[in-house]
Formats: sequence, C-alpha cells, structure tokens
Amino acid sequence: MHIHLIDGTYELFRHFYGQRRFNKGKDKPFGAVIGVLNSVLEMIESGATHIGVATDHVIESFRNRLWPGYKTGEGIEPALLAQFEPLENALAAMGIAVWPMIELEADDALASAAYLAGRDGRVHKVSIWTPDKDLAQCVRGDRIVQVDRRTKVIRDAIGVRERYGVDPLLIPDFLALVGDAADGYPGIAGIGKAGAARLLNAHGPIEQFPTTALSEENRQLAHLFKQLATLRTDAQLFADVEELRWQGPHETFASVATTLGDRRLVERAHAAWRRVNGA
Repeated sequence: MHIHLIDGTYELFRHFYGQRRFNKGKDKPFGAVIGVLNSVLEMIESGATHIGVATDHVIESFRNRLWPGYKTGEGIEPALLAQFEPLENALAAMGIAVWPMIELEADDALASAAYLAGRDGRVHKVSIWTPDKDLAQCVRGDRIVQVDRRTKVIRDAIGVRERYGVDPLLIPDFLALVGDAADGYPGIAGIGKAGAARLLNAHGPIEQFPTTALSEENRQLAHLFKQLATLRTDAQLFADVEELRWQGPHETFASVATTLGDRRLVERAHAAWRRVNGA
C-alpha cells in the first residue's frame, strides 16, 4: 500500500501564482482550487489509491503564542485566502480525505499522517508531497520520503542528508540553528548551514551541546526555535489507513464543480473511478 500525503496549502499557493504568469492579474475566483483538484486527479489516474490532503484552515497556530514573529495570514492576497475553504469542500466532495487544520498546521497533519501510516505494516511507502524543509524530519529510510513536485526530486534519508548535511531526525535542530525565514524565526546569529551541520554531527541534538557551543541566551533561543521547528505527530486524523482509500466522487461533487465553474472535473473524476473499478 502506497500512501500519498499532499500539502494542500502549498499546492494552492503553487497553482495560484502559477496561473498568475498567464492570467495578467485577472485571477479566477476558484482558479487555484481547480488546479489542485486536477493535480489530485492526475495522481489518481497515475495509480494513487490512498490520498490525504492537509490544509491550513486557519494560518495561525499554537506556535504564534510561542514566538510573536511566527508567520501569520498577514500579507496573503485575499483572492488566494478566499480559496482555502472552497478547496477543502471540493476535495471532500471529490471523495478525498482532507484535514483542515486550526490549532495545528498543515505540516503537523502531514507529519501525524506519516507517523500513523508508518506504524502500519501494510504500508510499504509513504510519499509526502511538499518541498517544505520542515517535512524532511519525517523521512525514514526509503519508506517515508519527501516528493518535491517542482523539481521532481524524491528525497529519502540519504537525500535529506545530502541536502542539509544532517539526518532527518536532526532537521528540527538544524532549523533551530539556521532559522526559517518562511516561518518567521531567525535562528542563531553567526551560525550558517555548514556550521549548524558541523555542530549537530559532532554533538547530536541541541540538548547535548556542551556549554561552550552556545551562550546561555542562544541556548534558550535554540530550544525555543526547535519547538517551533518540531512537527507534531499526535493529530488523530484517522484510525485506519484504509480511510484514505479513494472511493470515488460523492453525489455533491457535480454541484460543487458547477460552483467552481469547471464541469469537466465531474467527468474526469467519474472516468477515474471507472478505471479504478475496471469498468
């Protein structure tokens, strides 16, 4: 069984700004939603059977209480922000397992789903579809991998080490030291990627650093940033991975597709379902 976990927030951004290159700033109200649905259908047509999509239903999370500079919804274009809930509703109507996150983030949902799926002996592969470096911490050998749709790179544990200089389990420590501009925390001043990898490979996680490695102030900051970088794996998303098996579009999908302005999605979804059933 191959589980596909999709970063719906990233996909929505990808399609929104991808279409911007061609629509001359005239955004279609549901253009990005339609793009994501077509991408998911393409995966099903290519053989994907078990799919889950995580979204940031609310951009802010518990991490905003830990660090005031953590990312918020400020600056996200209204035309893009308005497509989050329609995407969630459309995916559900298309029969896809979707996890709209509120207190946690979409990344936490992906990490939790990967953890749950990874514990199931029936699962031989988990692919996490996102380029987000946070998710590199979830990679395990070549069984749980990260897929970057932009570059078409599939990154296993060896690939994570080649890219970041540390093993997947040390990615939260690595990000704590170097920072993450996208998430809004700066890391530790004076420590770059090479220096961070060198420290972590020499001493292990931040908790094991000798007192000479960091000042007390920087040590406290590093612990805080590691909290921000560490993805949660305790979200109760499903009880059985079979809940992620695609069972075809629901009856409501036709009306949803009409609202989105693309009825072709209906025939494409039904055609995919017929192929799944050998009809």
